[in-house]
Amino acid sequence: MKVLTLIEAVTDALRVEMSADKSVIVFGEDVGLEGGVFRATTGLQRDFGEGRCFDTPISESGIVGAAVGMAVAGLKPVVEIQFSGFAFPAFNQIVSHVARMRNRSRGALTAPMVIRMPYGGGIRAPEHHSESVEALFGHIPGLKVVIPSTPHDAKGLLIAAIRDPDPVIFLEPARAYRAVRQEVPDDGYTVEIGTARIEAEGDELTLISYGAQMIEARLARAALAAEGRSVELIDLRTIYPFDARTVVESVRKTGRVLAVHEGPQTFGVAAELMATIMEKAFDRLEAPPARLTGPDVIYPMPRGERHYLLTAEHVLAEARKVLSYEP
Repeated sequence: MKVLTLIEAVTDALRVEMSADKSVIVFGEDVGLEGGVFRATTGLQRDFGEGRCFDTPISESGIVGAAVGMAVAGLKPVVEIQFSGFAFPAFNQIVSHVARMRNRSRGALTAPMVIRMPYGGGIRAPEHHSESVEALFGHIPGLKVVIPSTPHDAKGLLIAAIRDPDPVIFLEPARAYRAVRQEVPDDGYTVEIGTARIEAEGDELTLISYGAQMIEARLARAALAAEGRSVELIDLRTIYPFDARTVVESVRKTGRVLAVHEGPQTFGVAAELMATIMEKAFDRLEAPPARLTGPDVIYPMPRGERHYLLTAEHVLAEARKVLSYEP
């Protein structure tokens, strides 16, 4: 068993699947010789050759469009978009072709492909490098949207995504790439897509988050535990299809909930969580469902990041409000 960072776990997952299945190919801007902008594909071209790990022109639409044809023809492409904010030129391919192939062909054709991309802020990057656009992809029927927060889950979820018969958007929290190390099994294990993980149990408040924001949620939960409060922490892991059963069962137990994510608030993931909770756990709520999210503004340039990003202190303050609410 190896001790890996999240980015190393991504590389390990790619290596495991490329070794096990010759139909798995990896391509994108700078992923070959350089190993990707974050070095997620380091060594893959050397070990598997230029035919299976190669660089492309700077054309996100071309990258994803080519992957669609390859997937339909029997390959399993894993493409990298350098940053999630660069995905918009490929949006036509994703919405019009990637997500629709099974439906369009009435099941005769599928598009087993993975679109990987770093997302989120906290790395002091320029414009278009720090957006959190998971809610956009989660709104498109035909796509699965996955966001790991730990090295173990990153490897297991990526392997599951590569083996999935349908397309998966795999968003990697750039701020968490090297933030933590964890023991990761050597074999090709999978983590089920669509299943949340209860990271810590509690009975007074359900705290839900995912991606890099789990770092702050863990710190906030630890602070609340030191105050004698019992908080159940859930790592959502999959944005679509999200694990409504785990979320609802937890809220029905605790009676209070706070959903936290970095992306903008309006029409965000937290809104869908809260709607589901109101529909299926309203009778057990002891306080209004609460959400703590990024503001509805364009992500700021590096000097303004501190005004946008949520910290453990923000999560802690909001959690205290939910815990102290009395009708």
